[in-house]
Amino acid sequence: MEENNSQKAQEEQKIDLIELAQKIWKERKLICKVCGVAVVVALVVAFSIPKEFQTVVKLAPESTDGSKNMGNLGELAAMVGINLGSTATANAISPDLYPDVVQSTPFILELLPVEVTDLEKNYTVSLFEYMDEHQKRAWWGYIIKAPFDLLGWFRGLVTPEEPPSDGTLNPFFLTQEQEMVIKDLRERIAVSVDKKTYVITASVEMQDPLISAQIAQLVVEKLQNYITDYRTQKAKQDYEFTKQVHEEAKGTYYKAQQVYAAFEDGNKNIISASYRTEKERLKNDMDLAYNIYNTLAQKLEQDWLRVQERTPVYTVIEPATIPLKASSPKKLLILIGFVFLAGVGAVGWILFKDAIFNNG
Repeated sequence: MEENNSQKAQEEQKIDLIELAQKIWKERKLICKVCGVAVVVALVVAFSIPKEFQTVVKLAPESTDGSKNMGNLGELAAMVGINLGSTATANAISPDLYPDVVQSTPFILELLPVEVTDLEKNYTVSLFEYMDEHQKRAWWGYIIKAPFDLLGWFRGLVTPEEPPSDGTLNPFFLTQEQEMVIKDLRERIAVSVDKKTYVITASVEMQDPLISAQIAQLVVEKLQNYITDYRTQKAKQDYEFTKQVHEEAKGTYYKAQQVYAAFEDGNKNIISASYRTEKERLKNDMDLAYNIYNTLAQKLEQDWLRVQERTPVYTVIEPATIPLKASSPKKLLILIGFVFLAGVGAVGWILFKDAIFNNG
């Protein structure tokens, strides 16, 4: 009995699938019409979206092993009795923080005043002006934005106007216009770090290929400068302080030399206890000044070596190049997506329209 029931169920299921297939086949013209309309709509949408060009730059990771990173510099320091091993990674910044650094407001603000050149229209403006005034939108973007612009116009009639900006970019106080530009630019810049190899990948997407390459190169350079400044800031401060004290000690030593030499020249052929005492005192002052000067000279050399050791060296694996093809929109994917959704919608309508109207 159970086998007979299962066979009947399978036969009924086959019959249902055949009926559904026949029902869909009868309405194939409707499906073709819907898919045809979807093709037209997809083409309109695909060609209405402005082209975007992406530039990708890759950097080799810097070594975090201080003993290996020093190389000949560590050997040179060891020859003069300086140990740099303990300070090799003192102020290293983790590569995992690089994306946060690039997305930070101060970092973005440093990019906005840079002059960029549009390859298509052949003009040069600041990046802020390019992002604010020269961005293309799809036609529906203007339609969606129109009510908000109208609302802002009415709001401006009843509320005090925002004081005009003098063009400066202050991270503490940003205008609404500046915040929108920063948000848009932040979405166009991305930095990622491979967890295994620590290869740093920076990508920039712009509507002009030349500007895309320019900003990608600029982002990489500023990221390198930021990391270098971060790692060497304390060492540079120590070096500058030691250099200042070293110059003062040098002047003190030279002055003590002159005083001792003048005393010797002015007291020739004089033999007395007071002369020997004064000569010994001046010599001790000169020796003390020399010892301080010599110690600071060694300290100055040590600080200079520490600055050099903490300065990271980068290897560009993939340099910034002007992209030849647009990265978006993906016209083929848009076309396939529209046709697929239209086809699924048409089939669903054919299969369930009777149930919908009967329930209604």
